[in-house]
Amino acid sequence: MQIPTLEGTIDRRLLINYRVDPAYLQKLLPSPFRPKLLHGMGIAGICLIRLKQLRPRGLPSQIGLTSENAAHRIAVEWEEDGNYREGVYIPRRDTASQVVTLVGGRLFPGIHYHATFQVEEDDENFSVRMLSDDGETRVAVQAQSASRLPDNSLFVSLEEASAFFEHGQHGYSVTNKPGTLDNLALHCKYWKVEPLQIIEAQSSFFDDPARFPAGTAELDCALLMRAIPHEWHVGKPFSTEEKHPLQNVSAMI
Repeated sequence: MQIPTLEGTIDRRLLINYRVDPAYLQKLLPSPFRPKLLHGMGIAGICLIRLKQLRPRGLPSQIGLTSENAAHRIAVEWEEDGNYREGVYIPRRDTASQVVTLVGGRLFPGIHYHATFQVEEDDENFSVRMLSDDGETRVAVQAQSASRLPDNSLFVSLEEASAFFEHGQHGYSVTNKPGTLDNLALHCKYWKVEPLQIIEAQSSFFDDPARFPAGTAELDCALLMRAIPHEWHVGKPFSTEEKHPLQNVSAMI
């Protein structure tokens, strides 16, 4: 079954970003990916996104789906046919939607695990807590609007941060087929990010000392996107050169 192009609105998207020792990120990546570096460090994180009116392109917005979703992301780069490429590797997707869970990998690219989300927010304050049904993924984030990035962020400016993430719009998600990743590109009508101040951030993935020993993964910054019309374009499945442990990621996060 061919997955259609989907359209809708990014109602709210939180990008919680960590600066990570690239040697530890490389252990999590299938070939040919390698960590995309910023000032010598890898960048990984969690995308907490609420989508509205999501439906196959051309259908009325009234039938669109609204859902809370989370994706663990690692910024990557590689060479393909002699050309430089970049994007994000997505070892785990979680969703509050039973529909998305059931059709993940068919109508929606990538495996999606069902999770419970608790969300409290207003125009300047955001609180998102998530626990997957299988108990493997836990996230708790509180953030508030800010005028600039933290002083200790790797990004020297909001403009540098915006460009970094805009260039990583191609996402490669784990599937049930070893050595095969779903390929999904985010096309926004316009691109705008706002800085956030992190009040709290807990993650069963990034806080795991077995995966990231002390000092190898540290919070860097958070960014906000909201009310952005967008489309998801599905590309050809991406073949990795080896089977990788994160293709059975539910046992690791």
